[in-house]
Amino acid sequence: MSQNATLEHSAFLRATRQEPGDRVPVWFMRQAGRSLPEYKEVRGPGTILNAIQDAERAAEITLQPTRRYDVDAAILFSDIVTPVFAVGFGIDITPGVGPTCEQPFQSADDLGRLRPMDPDNDLSFQTEAVEKLVSELTIPLIGFAGGPFTLASYLVEGKPSRDYAKVKALMMSDPDLWHRLCDRLADLAIGTLQNQVAAGASAVQLFDSWAGALRPEHYREYVQPHSTKILAAMKDLGVPRIHFGINTGELLPQIAEAGAEVVGVDWRTPLSAARERTGGHVALQGNLDPALILAPWEVLEKEVRRVLADNNGHPGHIFNLGHGVLPQADPDQLARVVDLVHAEGTARGPVSQGASA
Repeated sequence: MSQNATLEHSAFLRATRQEPGDRVPVWFMRQAGRSLPEYKEVRGPGTILNAIQDAERAAEITLQPTRRYDVDAAILFSDIVTPVFAVGFGIDITPGVGPTCEQPFQSADDLGRLRPMDPDNDLSFQTEAVEKLVSELTIPLIGFAGGPFTLASYLVEGKPSRDYAKVKALMMSDPDLWHRLCDRLADLAIGTLQNQVAAGASAVQLFDSWAGALRPEHYREYVQPHSTKILAAMKDLGVPRIHFGINTGELLPQIAEAGAEVVGVDWRTPLSAARERTGGHVALQGNLDPALILAPWEVLEKEVRRVLADNNGHPGHIFNLGHGVLPQADPDQLARVVDLVHAEGTARGPVSQGASA
């Protein structure tokens, strides 16, 4: 059997298609880097953008968690601001802070700083990393890009925000400029994802992490059209699409409508409720609280089993955290979670009449 055929039958890709399998697949957002001591040894000086632009280092960091954990997918070591950085907008990742801009987006004049991207040149380092990874991995590689609201929040606020006051003010007071900005960001995401798939990625994830800061009607009017555009551009590429945000319980119907095969669910919303809100039309990914990785094993073990029980054997489930791995997480705890999910998770269909179909 060829490698492509083997990957098609992998637990991860089967779950994205809601097909029964022999185990519940599991991977972790931010499984590469952060909490791994071996990551700190190879990361090198400067911000993580320096490591991302080094294809050899980026590939090595991507592979590190696959050696520690029996995960069912790898995710490319990169960042959602990479394409914005690559076109020269003026963004960096400040250690201990996150994405920062010395000159935030303020007016239509700043649209010119988001020039069209040439993925073959602007993201050549990413292409090289993906090609290297798919030649070595025996599990699917997930590529990713940033969603419109989350990227716009960094550009407009100039740094991570708790209230998103500036970006919401722009969105509501100048909707024309807002949509022009999001259209540029959508094009960057499309170019990034298409480049990753062309290089060999088996799936893609759209991270609109902070979209949960919006009311459902505002999300539908100001964000969903751009997410739909991104996901629609990927439809014919033959890879599953995952759409993720945190605190999005009230947005799950709209997120499911945007076009992905898989919707990420954070720890605030039960999987059973998420499946009802999405109509059972999409697979679900999640949703263990990342903070619980720091708890004693007897607590963590109970919560892993609770997530599995909540899914109730539905084949369209990819076990993950409700957000990314925390820097202080113990890798040994993550390894035990993987083993427990594989040992006890079922993916052969609901085990009772009460489960959602």
